[in-house]
Amino acid sequence: MLETEFKFGEVHVLADQVQTAADRPQFRNIFSNGNGGVVLVGLKAGQKLDTHTAPAEVMVNVIEGEIEFTMLDRPHTIKAGEFLLMGADVAHSVLAKTDSKIMLVKVKP
Repeated sequence: MLETEFKFGEVHVLADQVQTAADRPQFRNIFSNGNGGVVLVGLKAGQKLDTHTAPAEVMVNVIEGEIEFTMLDRPHTIKAGEFLLMGADVAHSVLAKTDSKIMLVKVKP
């Protein structure tokens, strides 16, 4: 079953769908179903997501800003307009080097 608050056929500005906040990272679900989904993350400079895993293959796409994405103990700097692919159940963490907005496209294997 598809979960979304958006209507099919409407046009939206992607970066406007998530904001950043000083107190904690912000998350916004664009859509999800049993196979995965799309989530936006807004991070202020210096905010981080501690090491965790995801039960899906993920495309990490930086919309605005710059992040350090550490996967398998290897840091990757990803800037606006760039993306990285990650396999399911891989330990990773995120640190915002600047105010950043990220789109995660998740597909379950």
